[in-house]
Amino acid sequence: MVTSFALLCLSVGIIESLAGILGNGIILAASSSSCIGSKTWPPYDMIMISLTSSKFILQSWNILDYLMNIFYEPFFRTENLLIVSKTIFTFLSYSSLWFGAWLSVFYCIKVASFTQSFFIWLKLRIARLVPWMLLTSWLCSFITAIPFAWDIYSVHENITAPSSMTNSSSMRATRKDGLGLIILLSNAGIVMPLILSVVSSVLLIWSLWIHTRQMQNNASGFRDPSLEAHRKAIKSVCSFLILYIIYFICVLLLLFSIFSPLSNGELICVIIMAACPTGHSIVLIWSNPKFQDLPARMWHLINCSVRTALM
Repeated sequence: MVTSFALLCLSVGIIESLAGILGNGIILAASSSSCIGSKTWPPYDMIMISLTSSKFILQSWNILDYLMNIFYEPFFRTENLLIVSKTIFTFLSYSSLWFGAWLSVFYCIKVASFTQSFFIWLKLRIARLVPWMLLTSWLCSFITAIPFAWDIYSVHENITAPSSMTNSSSMRATRKDGLGLIILLSNAGIVMPLILSVVSSVLLIWSLWIHTRQMQNNASGFRDPSLEAHRKAIKSVCSFLILYIIYFICVLLLLFSIFSPLSNGELICVIIMAACPTGHSIVLIWSNPKFQDLPARMWHLINCSVRTALM
């Protein structure tokens, strides 16, 4: 039976996810329009299409998950169905984390002004590396989700296997322990996108801060647009990093079942996890004029259509 607090939290999660779907849809449409008719896709748009499409699917899946918890909670809480849900959630969440990390890396390489030879090498080759980075992310996310899918077979075998042998319970416990170890080792690899995101974001903030201080020292008394752009970039990167770390922590808490089902801790994680991708999309739209232009044009077309219909 879903409590009133659980119903409230799941409803908030649905609203946040719907807002995130709208934001990701805007970014996805704007990025895709830049690639239509082009033989080669810009690396930035490739990352944005991968990131927003994964978050779009993830938040759509989350809405289905929340609705199932509200209306079909006893059926949804069966063990096999929960494992299927966790497997899909793992793949989509880790894909979003990887793509978010590559976005931070891309920003750092393109914007930061470091003169080290390796950094310059990356800056010259980032366009060719992006497709392989994205493909590797899909592959890593798929491999990470396999142990959760494997658990379906393990649970089914444990339920249907005969238990006449005296050591059957110990064998099942050994299989469960072995599976838990595989899941732990598999998820240890997912720390990589967190490291990539944190390191690249810190380097980018450091580079922007140094450049901003230099511009402040050389600036006149008038408002400098370049200086304001640098400050806006620093705020955006800091927001990305904070949202990324919070989302990463909540994903791990849910995947490793730290909280019991529909407990207050799990419900708070649900709200935070629904809010972080939405907040990330809002920051992306706020920091990029191309993403702001599409909603403005859509709003203009709607107004023109309404006025034409009323005339």
